[in-house]
Amino acid sequence: GQEEGASEAIRAELVACGAACAGIEADLADVGTPERVFAEAESRLGAVTALVLCHCESVDSGLLDTTVESFDRHFAVNARGSWLMVREFGRRFRGPHGSGRIVALTSDHTAGNLPYGASKGALDRITLAAARELAGLGVTANVVNPGPVDTGWMPGETREHVRAATPLGRLGTPDDTAHLVDFLCSPRGQWVNGQVLMSNGGFA
Repeated sequence: GQEEGASEAIRAELVACGAACAGIEADLADVGTPERVFAEAESRLGAVTALVLCHCESVDSGLLDTTVESFDRHFAVNARGSWLMVREFGRRFRGPHGSGRIVALTSDHTAGNLPYGASKGALDRITLAAARELAGLGVTANVVNPGPVDTGWMPGETREHVRAATPLGRLGTPDDTAHLVDFLCSPRGQWVNGQVLMSNGGFA
């Protein structure tokens, strides 16, 4: 949900670390959002060379209790919004051949999380299409499935289940995901393209 002041707090933390940063809040269910976000980012920071799709609409519900309105919003944000962001990136990208990057964060949730899981499945296909269709621009596109990540959302029982189901015996952290995204966006990650990468410590 919405967290008052979060955008500015994150921006300030990044600036304190030496990063150039602009906080641009937007609703990705609005079809005009991608053009506005890219235009503002370019005006404040310069050309965009990497697009990391880590946003989501996520409300638990199953086959029988998902409402049409909830289903449509999940797809508007997680699938359509992602496609429009990828499309805008492709339209504007003018970087050196081989330097463009798209990384999308996905999930393998299905039962009990129908609209979220289904829309993430659509996101996967959109990103894999980008790996082929934007190849002429020298843009790579990959999907990362980080599995359950310890960001404070797990109740105690869930934490123990995840830990027991992970061969490495611990929970995934945001750093685990960030390190892989960093690699994929770097020159060293150029040859990884069109992949759905499981980065979950072996969780099954």
